[in-house]
Amino acid sequence: MSGREFFAARTVAEALAGFRPAHRTPVENVPLAAALHRVPAAEVPARSALPGFVRSTVDGFAVRAADTYGASDGLPTYLDLLGAVRMGAAPAVVVRPGGCVAMPTGGVLPEGADAVVMVEYTAETMPGTIEVTRPVAPGGGVVRADEDVAVGAALVPAGRPLRATDLGLLAAAGVTTVAVHARPRVAIVSTGDEVVPPDTAELAAGQVRDATASALAGLVADAGGEPIIAGIVSDEPGTLRKRLAEILPDADLVVVSAGSSVGARDETADAVAAVGEIWCHGLAIKPGKPTLLAECDGTPLIGLPGNPLSALVVFGQVGVPLLWRVSGCDAPPPEPGTRARLSRDLASAAGRLDVVQVRVRDGCAEPLFGPSALLSVLTRADGYLIIPEPATGLDAGTEVEITLYR
Repeated sequence: MSGREFFAARTVAEALAGFRPAHRTPVENVPLAAALHRVPAAEVPARSALPGFVRSTVDGFAVRAADTYGASDGLPTYLDLLGAVRMGAAPAVVVRPGGCVAMPTGGVLPEGADAVVMVEYTAETMPGTIEVTRPVAPGGGVVRADEDVAVGAALVPAGRPLRATDLGLLAAAGVTTVAVHARPRVAIVSTGDEVVPPDTAELAAGQVRDATASALAGLVADAGGEPIIAGIVSDEPGTLRKRLAEILPDADLVVVSAGSSVGARDETADAVAAVGEIWCHGLAIKPGKPTLLAECDGTPLIGLPGNPLSALVVFGQVGVPLLWRVSGCDAPPPEPGTRARLSRDLASAAGRLDVVQVRVRDGCAEPLFGPSALLSVLTRADGYLIIPEPATGLDAGTEVEITLYR
């Protein structure tokens, strides 16, 4: 250990609540076509009411509701057909007492009417006469001019990634561009003399191809970031410090893969301490305890364990929420999930959050185990379950929440 003290681990909950860098990506205007999953920098208010006019929600007849009171199958009400409303046009007819107007779904409610009776409860008994067999209350079958959105109300909130339905509402309100946070630029640095590029054809004894960086880049892109593969840094003292100084000015988040353990050859902590301030070194999580969180001139940095499985698990639990925060979103969108029953007992240590990979079949969750160096454990998994810090394990047959991989 070369005289170093082993790190004091913080819980994942403490890390998510306490490590909150103020850095945010700049704001840019993007067209709606490019706005899906982007995070608005401010709420977008409605300049006018939606739908903007009183409209029918059903096919039927615009009426004065009072004219239908008491109508039934045995004692129908008869109304004079005064005309019809055309889609996309203002009504050219007024509904007078004892009269009605044919209405399409979405049509403008004509003057004098206060409801629309559904066509299913009507019949044309003779030309120009409509029989109504069920009463309708005022406001029935219609939406108000501001029932969807009132003037000045927020069309979409700030800080929440835009969904497809949000884009539809913005388009309906005539909003064609949105001010959003730029995609975070995430620099991914790999470390280790044994690590070589993925395109290395033949490996020398002791060498490994850099698999973690490619997987991290995928997680970054999936969370809306722009991954930047910043290369492989050797274990030579001072090399990582120099590389960090080069990439920090252009990055919104820096991820150092490997080198965060406490050992004679692990230089991440020393290099980060030289260019920034370490918030914690060690998380109470399995796998992934030797994780480092720091802030360097306002830019957040996460140092990950060297084992690929550990690195990817920790980045999913801490790195992805940090990436969303940098992009202006404090609450990451929820991942898809399902519930299943455990196929076997699971042991855990109190005070530590355990992330267990599982395969899900027919409502049964089968835990998958293997060394943290094996990526195949992740590729075989359908998702994972979490054993919270206070628990000492879970019994077979327990119904658990599974977060699914997309």
